[in-house]
Amino acid sequence: MLSLTFIIIACVCLLRSSDGLKFNGRLVLTNKINKINNNKCINTQLLAATGAIGSNDNAKAEITPKPVKSITPNTAKTLKKILPLGAMLFFILFNYTILRDTKDVLVVTAPNSGAEIIPFLKTYVNLPSAIAFTVLYSSLCNRFSSDKVFFGVLTGFLSFFGAFATIIYPNRMLLHPNQSANYLATILPSFFLPLIAIYRNWTYALFYVLANMWGSVVVSLLFWGFANEVTTVDEAKRFYPLFGLMANVALIFSGQYVKYVSSLRSTVGSAADIWGLSLKYLMAAVVAGGGLVMALMTFMQKKVLTDPECVDPTKEAKRKKTKTKMTMGESISFLSKSTYIRDLFILVVGYGMSINIVEVTWKSKLKAAFPDPNSYSTFMGNFSSATGVVTLIMMLLGRIVFKKFGWGVAALITPITLLTTGIAFFSLTLFPNFFAPITAQLGTTPLMLAVFIGAAQNILSKGAKYSLFDPCKEMAFIPLDSESKTKGKAAIDVVGNPLGKSGGSFLQQILIGTFGSLSASTPYLGGILGTVIIAWIAAANSLSKQFAAKNEEMEKKEWP
Repeated sequence: MLSLTFIIIACVCLLRSSDGLKFNGRLVLTNKINKINNNKCINTQLLAATGAIGSNDNAKAEITPKPVKSITPNTAKTLKKILPLGAMLFFILFNYTILRDTKDVLVVTAPNSGAEIIPFLKTYVNLPSAIAFTVLYSSLCNRFSSDKVFFGVLTGFLSFFGAFATIIYPNRMLLHPNQSANYLATILPSFFLPLIAIYRNWTYALFYVLANMWGSVVVSLLFWGFANEVTTVDEAKRFYPLFGLMANVALIFSGQYVKYVSSLRSTVGSAADIWGLSLKYLMAAVVAGGGLVMALMTFMQKKVLTDPECVDPTKEAKRKKTKTKMTMGESISFLSKSTYIRDLFILVVGYGMSINIVEVTWKSKLKAAFPDPNSYSTFMGNFSSATGVVTLIMMLLGRIVFKKFGWGVAALITPITLLTTGIAFFSLTLFPNFFAPITAQLGTTPLMLAVFIGAAQNILSKGAKYSLFDPCKEMAFIPLDSESKTKGKAAIDVVGNPLGKSGGSFLQQILIGTFGSLSASTPYLGGILGTVIIAWIAAANSLSKQFAAKNEEMEKKEWP
């Protein structure tokens, strides 16, 4: 995998050097970084953008530039705050990996189900649930203090996951409406089969939604919202990169735990109880991890937030600022007027659609290779651990890429990664007979090779996303004026992110409804993926030129 990463970097370098857009071996934004004082705004924002992990996108872009105080920080007091925060993030992401792997196992291997239902889940269940939770969360914040909201929301999640393993799953045959689902399958067109599968396995669908929301709610909203309230800009520069490394360590540990639990089948006498036992062990770890998060939060509330040497009592009041909120219509209007923001918008949508297309197609092959839930879960555990290891390495390499090759090369690595691995994956999927002699010599089958190529594609793509794509996206906002920065961010939040996540799902729904199955739609999905990535690469090249120009303008203002 690493050799493929370096090949991709080399290809991108050749692509960039051929059109004369290479930044003389380094990022224009850092051309004079050694000539300025450490308290300059651009230095602060650049380090913040390239250091934090993907879950903190909004916070990174909204850091307010302030002069760094010329005092020696109290290391003991700082660690008193940072270590509990790091531990909280570790357990939250430990849980998230377990939940993410488990939700896929449940819905993909469920009776009369498969990877085909994932696009429908994301569009018709996830999206309405996210909107409903946003309304509920706003109401809770208006009525209760932030710490009560934190504990209340976390308790709700943990209660459901604990109940699912001990009450809901053991009684799934009573709860699932199989008879009415069978009847609906006989009278409705085949287009409705994925929706019928969601109805048939509604408890699994509910688990899928809440597991998905753990990432957006507990990680992004609760944790990063709290961390940004109690952490200074200087502390963020120093410790957020370490949080990123810790996040991927959690990924490795949780992946191995999933693999270990899935291997416990030998201790169960009845085959019908194997996955049920695994589920109890997995959810027990989630509840225990959540309990430790609440214990750490209690420590923070009692020992850290009350200590003026750890948290400035006036900091919260000083940090409050008004965010630019835009309606959908206002966001679309702003996007149509700004080429720079529009290109950035295409980058965000391109990633969301591309990763959605390749993940769903890959998971359909994964089910064919591992139809048993425990085998599927074991593979996903190894997959999560491998993702953590590769992402750790790529995060360490990310700053070298920015320094040696510049923003333009870094922005192209993610789409080139998806394109090259996508060609290999879809070729194996569409032409298995052609590759049969080759796979026979390797001692495997075209299906298994497609599964492993798809796994490599997802691992490399997510590693590139966290280490390069997210920093590139946030850095692109830095040279903008205040209005473009705030309105551009709001426009992409309102339009870009939802469209990227649901656009690929909607296209898959149309194709599945037209051709009857995901496998029959695969050739067309491959063509759509190629088209989206080509548009993504074109937008990245265009944005690179504009980014360089705006950096030069900003340099002239900073250093006349």
